[in-house]
Amino acid sequence: MGKTKWIILLIVAISFLGLVGCSQKTSTEKELEKKITELEKQLDMEKEEKEAALKKMEELEKEAQKIEEEKPVVVTVVEPNTKEVIKTFNPGEMGYETDLEKYKKEIGSWVKAAARGTETKSGYDQRMIPDKVGENGEIIKGKPRVILEESELLEKVLAASVKGGTVELPLYVTESGYKLEEVPQLGEVVVATYQTHFDSSVAGRTKNIELSAQAINNVILGVGDVFSFNTTVGPSDAEHGYQKAMEAVNGKLVEGIGGGICQTSSTLFNAVDQIGVDYVEKHHHSVNVGYVPKGRDATVSYGGLDFRFENTTGVPLLLKASMSKGTLTVEVRTSKANQSLIKKVN
Repeated sequence: MGKTKWIILLIVAISFLGLVGCSQKTSTEKELEKKITELEKQLDMEKEEKEAALKKMEELEKEAQKIEEEKPVVVTVVEPNTKEVIKTFNPGEMGYETDLEKYKKEIGSWVKAAARGTETKSGYDQRMIPDKVGENGEIIKGKPRVILEESELLEKVLAASVKGGTVELPLYVTESGYKLEEVPQLGEVVVATYQTHFDSSVAGRTKNIELSAQAINNVILGVGDVFSFNTTVGPSDAEHGYQKAMEAVNGKLVEGIGGGICQTSSTLFNAVDQIGVDYVEKHHHSVNVGYVPKGRDATVSYGGLDFRFENTTGVPLLLKASMSKGTLTVEVRTSKANQSLIKKVN
């Protein structure tokens, strides 16, 4: 029971005793009054202590606020899944308040490097490695497309630069646009095909065409997937089995490891060009090549020029690549149900 209630009860008790008719205060009344007086003093003391505590708390809060205001503003960039700290910025030291444009430029340069990488470090952007159909019909998983949205990250860092805070990398992951149950039917009909020819007696070039053709064979292209020849085929070097052969470099034919893979990329281009795909990146050779008509080639160089296109046909596709007696054939296939749904070339 609270002390205030005790006081009330004591007062009531005294009043009751008064009603009994006693003309003078009894010892009991005096004892009760004494206790009331003591409790009132104690309550007054507790009130003062409470007021002192509140005053002390206000002083501490002001001191903490002052310390917080004096702390330097810091922006911390973290990886969204692991929460690992990727980068820390001190806007004050970097000139946020004195030279905003310079500050924006410096942050923008870091954002670009974080997304696209540098000569010594890979960025967060990752091109899709498409899934493939294995020899027994199993799905060989590739990798999804990952994009670090540069403009969004820049805006978030600039917004946090006012008072400081933590910013998560805006990473967007895109899986391949097909369904597992569609795969068994994707090879039913050929919707586009193209052939090129080569001298099969030239061992090095033949081997290089064979390896690159195997790399794109049975690749699944889901709706909206962006195909990268370089990412799909990988390095065309001796370590991966590629051999010396003639290749076009700076307008001249020279011998180099991997010569011949451009015939595979060019044959692929002429096949997919018959259906509704959008080109993301495509380059011509510096010299005319004999295996496709002029202007119908697509040169590639691992780590450099690439051939990339997006499957905008509206349906999932299957690439098939094969070699026979000096002939390279690339086919684009899909299911019978999808055949009539493919968007035609304008």
